[in-house]
Amino acid sequence: MKSIKDLMNMTGRKALITGGAGHLGGVAADALAELGASVSLLDIEPEACQAKIENLAEYDSIPGIAVPCDLLDERSTRGAIKLATNYMGGLDIIVHCAAYVGTTEVSGWTVPLAEQTVSAWDAALRVNLTAAFVMAQEAREIMETSGNGSMIFFGSTYGLVAPDFRIYEGTDMVSPAGYASSKGGILQLTRYLASAMAPKIRVNSITPGGVWRDQPESFHENYKSRTPLGRMATEQDLKGAVAYLASDMSEYVTGHNLVVDGGWTAW
Repeated sequence: MKSIKDLMNMTGRKALITGGAGHLGGVAADALAELGASVSLLDIEPEACQAKIENLAEYDSIPGIAVPCDLLDERSTRGAIKLATNYMGGLDIIVHCAAYVGTTEVSGWTVPLAEQTVSAWDAALRVNLTAAFVMAQEAREIMETSGNGSMIFFGSTYGLVAPDFRIYEGTDMVSPAGYASSKGGILQLTRYLASAMAPKIRVNSITPGGVWRDQPESFHENYKSRTPLGRMATEQDLKGAVAYLASDMSEYVTGHNLVVDGGWTAW
């Protein structure tokens, strides 16, 4: 029987993380590199992506590559996966963190419902949901040869429940309809792919609660009062979830949505 230490050991495994220069992508990269995996990053920001790759050098794992990629573009997405896979000599893990979120600055996005545009909606679904489908389709063949294939998609509490709009009162913050819809789609795509790709590839999702990023204090207080653990999430709170689903700690887990929300959806 393997020890817990052995189950967590990811030495020699090869991971690809979208949104790798971002908050959640960065902590996912740290988690996997710390456990020994070689980590490549996809991000629309080339310099930030390269800087994060260089930052991962502090771990003992073999570094991967930074790949500039626009997930709105199917060809760019497929090409980026091929480039990273060829560079690392294989692919065991995909973590899809990139997304249009509440802080994304796009016209017609974080505005009142009547002003939200179809173009913003389409772009959000393209990045948040369609890109996950494209990556899964493109990476399937190489990941089936891995023996350790694991895909992890990031959902949201708003993919499970509707926003409580009362917590936004007194702020300029808006939760777009396209965000909730795309994250709900991610959870169903997780289940579909878990069935379609079994038994060679496991597919799971992580649903984080709201992450503290200097939001207005009124929102912060409202959010905390709605949460059993009495605080917003930090990036650190997601580190263990990524490690669990990527490693052999979860080798009999697929089609699962791991909720890390401080109890937000328990009420």
